[in-house]
Amino acid sequence: MTAAVNYGGVTGLESLEMGAARVQVDDKKIINCRADLNQLVPFKYKWAWQKYLDACANHWMPNEINMAADVALWKDPHGLTADERLIIERSLGFFSTADSLVANNLVLAVYRHITNPECRQYLLRQAFEEALHTHAYQYVIESLGMNEAEVFNMYREIPSVARKAAWSLKYTQSLGDPNFHTGTPENDQRLLRDLIAFYVIFEGIFFYVGFTQVLSMGRRNKMTGTAEQFQYILRDESMHLNFGIDVINQIKIENPHLWTEEFKKEAIAMIREGVELEYVYAVDTMPRGILGLNAEMFKDYLQFIANRRCAQIGLTQEYPGATNPFPWMSEIMDLKKEKNFFETRVIEYQTGGALSWEDD
Repeated sequence: MTAAVNYGGVTGLESLEMGAARVQVDDKKIINCRADLNQLVPFKYKWAWQKYLDACANHWMPNEINMAADVALWKDPHGLTADERLIIERSLGFFSTADSLVANNLVLAVYRHITNPECRQYLLRQAFEEALHTHAYQYVIESLGMNEAEVFNMYREIPSVARKAAWSLKYTQSLGDPNFHTGTPENDQRLLRDLIAFYVIFEGIFFYVGFTQVLSMGRRNKMTGTAEQFQYILRDESMHLNFGIDVINQIKIENPHLWTEEFKKEAIAMIREGVELEYVYAVDTMPRGILGLNAEMFKDYLQFIANRRCAQIGLTQEYPGATNPFPWMSEIMDLKKEKNFFETRVIEYQTGGALSWEDD
């Protein structure tokens, strides 16, 4: 049997077969599906299509956000403390690379192995949003007149940033291997493990110290343009996370043999490792405490988030009694309405960048 037959139907680039049967709903699967990927409908996973529509309605562009106040504050030698500047620099250093890592993982690895067209439709939208986020960080860095080479190379020069980037890369290399194919329990678990690494940990844990720090500055009327960029990015990332969790759980439903006790222990170990790496990053970026925040508060917050991530994919919560010291972050992640933390308020997201704004 040739490779084309073995993997027929899983790329969307197979030769046309005239008179072939139309795809039925039950033919569709998240992975290892042999149905024609070019037939978007009928939908099997309506949640995936709805997330695609919601993401399109949530469209924004970085240059729509006024950075004038940030530029003035950043250039004022007395405008920010050294610790506040460190938070901005470290956040931009990590995130400017992080979203590129996620985009590369999506386009070069994950997309190849998700054999469902409505899920792929969302992945294409997510890939665009990752590009948009990298654009946003570049826009902030350029607006503030920061050393672009220094910031974009931070993931290779600052240990706490480098460790998170290095941790993520090992979970995309196998999927990016052109000789890697799903279809065996071992490889299917490998895909599931890597989806957990990127969606649940990289986007679902590694981003939260930086988001909280920058948004805390915005709440204090400092770096409000940068904070507004991060606010939009966080809302996008919340949707990415929820999509990834739905995909992971659907794969579990369709392939229950993958969700073994040994595999669950591996997933829990990954989550615990992610919490520790992000806590080290919190210590590195807040050596003295700042903005009413300190690293110990983030230990609680990261354990609280990790419990939620475990519950979302059906794992035992690892940190009993962990509480959320930043309840206002939950309000920011509300996808239906916006809390007025900054100078303007988003009343309603609209398609095509036509956002409706209302002054205080």
